[in-house]
Amino acid sequence: MSEAKPSGPARVGRTARRHQDAGQDDPRSTPSVDTLLEALPYIREFHGKTLVIKYGGAAMDDPALREEFARDVVLLKYVGLNPVVVHGGGPEITAYMERLGLPVEFVGGLRVSDADTVEIAKMVLVGKVNKDIVLRLNRHGQPAVGLSGDDGQLFRAGRTAGPGGEDVGFVGRIERVNVDVLRHIAQDYIPVIASIGADREGRSYNVNADEAAGAVARALGAYKVVFLTDVAGWMRDPADPSSLVSEARADEVEAALVQVSGGMRPKLQACLDAIHGGVTYAHIVDGRVPHSLLLELFTDAGSGTKIRPAS
Repeated sequence: MSEAKPSGPARVGRTARRHQDAGQDDPRSTPSVDTLLEALPYIREFHGKTLVIKYGGAAMDDPALREEFARDVVLLKYVGLNPVVVHGGGPEITAYMERLGLPVEFVGGLRVSDADTVEIAKMVLVGKVNKDIVLRLNRHGQPAVGLSGDDGQLFRAGRTAGPGGEDVGFVGRIERVNVDVLRHIAQDYIPVIASIGADREGRSYNVNADEAAGAVARALGAYKVVFLTDVAGWMRDPADPSSLVSEARADEVEAALVQVSGGMRPKLQACLDAIHGGVTYAHIVDGRVPHSLLLELFTDAGSGTKIRPAS
């Protein structure tokens, strides 16, 4: 969730805020003006700060949401933030592998990656998905530069195993991020990073995009990292939408993590790694909702789950 305004009343909870909005009867106010005024303290607070966005899920797959995401990121740049986009592209990789008759296998949420799989991942992520994102950002008014972990030795990766020690092939864990490359580019452009890395010998690895976004946020000392996903946020009971956690401390997340399964677990772990690495706030936001990124950043009620340091 967004932080409390630097001045004025404390942040209003999601439900209370909705009731307030429904009850407004001041004829001098309009919803659009109210929204702009509500955003102003946040824009002022975030000006000049770095925001890392992990882009994936429905926001990447749906044509309308792709355009809305690009417009939102361009707006962030125009109002003075420094957005950095990190993306995966798992469904497209799978589609190309199936088209080529190659086996698709996952272990503990990690794609088993032999040499052929990594080549296809690079082809899809770097040659197609990355360039599509860059072109959309350019079209909406801000110059963007596409990168992968191979460029400028951006990501140094080392081989990792599955959660049970399984051999998953060329799946990497990021050991170092070359922040000089990113800082140089981010001064004038929006960096768009494909989650591919390489080791010291130049072997390429498939890297989990959630982990990559967290590593980039830590290395840059980002103010925030935001993970776009296909659920409303972190729900203590995935089957119960009312169990959505709007805000939590890092120690609360750590205590609950052992009971979390599925795709939410690596996202929460990436949030914790970012917080422990010096990132001020981490957010999990529903990418299926148009403009959810802006709603989370610039409104009192927010949209999703915000994780803050324990103290």
